[in-house]
Amino acid sequence: MAGHNLWSRLHGRTAAGVPRWAVLAAYAIPLAVLPSSLWRIATFIFHLPLLEFGPTPPGRLEGLDGGWWYILLLSVVSEAAAFLAVGLVSEWGERWPRWVPVLRGRQVPLMAAVIPAGLGALVLLIFPYAMTMISRGLKINGDPAAMITHGWQTVIFNVMYWPLAAWSPLLALVTVHYYRRRTARLAR
Repeated sequence: MAGHNLWSRLHGRTAAGVPRWAVLAAYAIPLAVLPSSLWRIATFIFHLPLLEFGPTPPGRLEGLDGGWWYILLLSVVSEAAAFLAVGLVSEWGERWPRWVPVLRGRQVPLMAAVIPAGLGALVLLIFPYAMTMISRGLKINGDPAAMITHGWQTVIFNVMYWPLAAWSPLLALVTVHYYRRRTARLAR
């Protein structure tokens, strides 16, 4: 039970009426995003040899050229955005937490959660497509990729990045459940 209290302090309590599958799906989202963040940090900050560079010379990787702080910020923001899905199954996703000035204790408007989450799920559909293109050695636009992996590098990249393909469908599933649960409660 002590472990449960610690867990509740970290994420808040699960909202009433949320089934276990929805909680597991919500927590799977930040866990699906974490490996890609770790791969980016290991590769671009700690310079582990997890990829090779094609026509673009090292240090000028198109789309990721911005220094170590950019990689770290991208990883932290990605993980924070993924963690917001937990709000769709937690009490803090229905009532603003005490630490939020002005809004504390007020009900979160249904569409203030559903619209961003739904749009996020739609935008995140890019990951299954992007991973398919990258697996074929191409950029999203079909040009040859500047990042090249071979052998074990390819296996590690795929293990670390393919979980991102689950972000969109999991978020869509949890968002639909949130909407249905909240509208059913409001209809009473």
